Amino acid sequence: MKNIVFGITNLNTGGAEKTLVDITNKLCDKYNITILTLYGGGDLQKNLSEKIKIININKNKLNKIQKKLFSIKLLLFKKIIYKKYIKNKFDVEIAFLEGAVTYLFSTKNENAKKIAWIHTDISKIFGSGLISKLKKFINNKIYKKYNQIIFVSLATLESFNKTYNIDITQKIIHNYINSENIIKKSDENIDFKFDNKYINFLSVCRFVEAKALERLIKIHYNLINEGFIHKIYLIGYGPLENKLYELIVKLNVINTFIILGKKSNPFPYMKACDCFLLTSYYEGFPMVLAEAKILNKHIFATDTAGIETLSDYENKTIAKNNEKSIYEGLQKLINQGINIGSNYKYTNNNILEQIINLLESGEEV
Repeated sequence: MKNIVFGITNLNTGGAEKTLVDITNKLCDKYNITILTLYGGGDLQKNLSEKIKIININKNKLNKIQKKLFSIKLLLFKKIIYKKYIKNKFDVEIAFLEGAVTYLFSTKNENAKKIAWIHTDISKIFGSGLISKLKKFINNKIYKKYNQIIFVSLATLESFNKTYNIDITQKIIHNYINSENIIKKSDENIDFKFDNKYINFLSVCRFVEAKALERLIKIHYNLINEGFIHKIYLIGYGPLENKLYELIVKLNVINTFIILGKKSNPFPYMKACDCFLLTSYYEGFPMVLAEAKILNKHIFATDTAGIETLSDYENKTIAKNNEKSIYEGLQKLINQGINIGSNYKYTNNNILEQIINLLESGEEV
């Protein structure tokens, strides 16, 4: 059996992280699989098969200062860290997320096939200053050390190629999702009910700038003030949590914009809501949209690279990525009601087969 290692920052709840858990659980009968994380203790680690080995470089939770110190350590001692945890142990090394893991896995090893996996719109994560230019310069060198780069969507591939000039094999493989598991989890009982007097919107995401949650709260406030009564529920967590709470209190929408917090199983909430929201500034191939499709929810999303996920789905509303268009789109749904739509049937489109071919051949699938 081939020895495969997947590297990722952590196994906290997130799109790429959930995809990795689903992929490795499916492949662990065929391969000896190891997942290496920079930071251990993630919520999703408990969902992994017992056949999958875990390597946590940092087993204990780190604070912000400790994480910065570890980043410096990784920058200065990359080869030492790589040799300790990875060197000559694996046939295929997959950096499954952009950033530090991709940097670590780029360390030279002629005995291993190296694959980088891109999940986001690269052009959106850089600023325009000196640090941005330095990151682009370093990354351009880093990605050239890989044998192949996998993208989760056409948009992420095109964005990458506009940012970097790298002549190596590239391939699109959409995120693998265990749809049967999502449907099963959505049927679990929860001690919660939406307010059926109003239209209930739900968003599930990390509380970070890219998700544009502060913008959504302000749009919600304006709609409420204009008499378009509805409720928005938010499941998730992240560094902006306190800031979001403060804005909700300041705008006095605490009874209509409700943060439910972190949920290990968001699917019963998703199944029960009237409409699923994703109003991000930018996306790659958002897992939550695919999950909402599987549950046949009406989806309201902003026009980002992520709407490629919805190309085969009719029950949707796409708004231009600005406050006016989001406001008008939500206003229309509140006035007219939510269209349930037809019964959508999700298919993995041989995604698992593509991944196996990738691991076996290293050539284009």
